[in-house]
Amino acid sequence: MTEINFQDFQKIDIRVGRVVRAEDYPEARKPAIKLWVDFGDEIGIRKSSAQLKMHYEPETLVNRQVLAVVNFPPRQIGKFMSEILVVGVPDKDGHVVLIKPDFEVPNGVQLF
Repeated sequence: MTEINFQDFQKIDIRVGRVVRAEDYPEARKPAIKLWVDFGDEIGIRKSSAQLKMHYEPETLVNRQVLAVVNFPPRQIGKFMSEILVVGVPDKDGHVVLIKPDFEVPNGVQLF
């Protein structure tokens, strides 16, 4: 593990957003879901492709709050441009489990 200092951590902009749209992404190499996440007025709606199919269906994600890195450069995922990285942790089999706040918080607030 490489140590970083606090200033390095501060460069990563992780925000809370609400999934406003989600749909299957059958063209992806690995099973994925396309997400549109609303981060409020400052950032707006950003898109992501995430490998979530083992635990989630698109309709279960709409209105859910998630955490995402919002300051990575956009990345082409097949024919879809991913603008954020939704964060999660692996379950015992390595499948993504999303991270979310325990309580409702305003969209766009930053992790600290």
